[in-house]
Amino acid sequence: MKAIRFHRHGGPDVLQYENIEIRQPGPGEVRVRNHAIGVNFIDIYMRTGAYPVPELPFIPGKEGAGEVVALGDGVDEFAIGDRVAYVEAPGAYGAEHNVPARVAVHLPDAISYEMAASVMLKGLTAQYLLRRTYLVKPGDTVLIHAAAGGVGQIATQWAKHLGATVIGTVGSRQKAELVHLNGCDHVIDYTTDDFVARVQEITKGRGCDVVYDGIGKATFPASLDCLRPFGYFVSFGTASGPIPSFDIMTLAAKGSLFTTWPLLPTHIAKREDMIDMSRDLFDVIASGAVKIPAPNRLKLVDAALAHHRLETRQTTGATILLP
Repeated sequence: MKAIRFHRHGGPDVLQYENIEIRQPGPGEVRVRNHAIGVNFIDIYMRTGAYPVPELPFIPGKEGAGEVVALGDGVDEFAIGDRVAYVEAPGAYGAEHNVPARVAVHLPDAISYEMAASVMLKGLTAQYLLRRTYLVKPGDTVLIHAAAGGVGQIATQWAKHLGATVIGTVGSRQKAELVHLNGCDHVIDYTTDDFVARVQEITKGRGCDVVYDGIGKATFPASLDCLRPFGYFVSFGTASGPIPSFDIMTLAAKGSLFTTWPLLPTHIAKREDMIDMSRDLFDVIASGAVKIPAPNRLKLVDAALAHHRLETRQTTGATILLP
């Protein structure tokens, strides 16, 4: 079958479109014929070597959607022909993929393959950020960095649906218009405005209840100054580079703050949580409360171009690859 692999770490050019053999699904696995594959920053981190990979050559990609075409021993939750989506299953950039059944879910009729591939990782991330890490409730004020990004667009709409006042940061006027359409109450262009000063102005000095930060180095430690006492700083990405080490006493000095870096694999480690979180995501999409824009579509063979566009921030929303 056709797949994208890299044999060494480096830029997008190391991604190679190759013929490979795929083994039979092992115990507890389902083979999925991919109809759409999600592209995420973690794929880039693995390609560059910022995140380790188990071996080289390596097939990137962690999420996708398609139909079940084969079953491994012990799988009784799925049948051949089922429409499924999956996440946290390395090796997705291929025509087919052997996926651990524990990280696959049935797709409701209202969710297309392309939509599923564009929202599984980003949408489940938004779910645990808003519904598990810090439980957003009516009256809260939340700050979402990179509100025009894949997670940001979902989290902005969902937080607004939950009754929060949403402040979003963006890097251009075009992106500001987009997040306004997503219901963001206040938009800050961090390329022209001091986002800390603007947050303090918007909140009349109170600060936010929670900051969701997928940017990393460029927005830290300033994000801490956007929080109320006992507020939550939730870091979940390093688009601008990793946050440097800091003195934990900083959290005391800035208002007895809480800070955390939650990971999706921890949240979906229990099968019942994987199912419940996915159902919550699919329900909020099906209800219309969270609208998912059409993703940026590229052929699987053009994976290098997809990585380049994502790295250089030429995209808004999700990007998917079509085998």
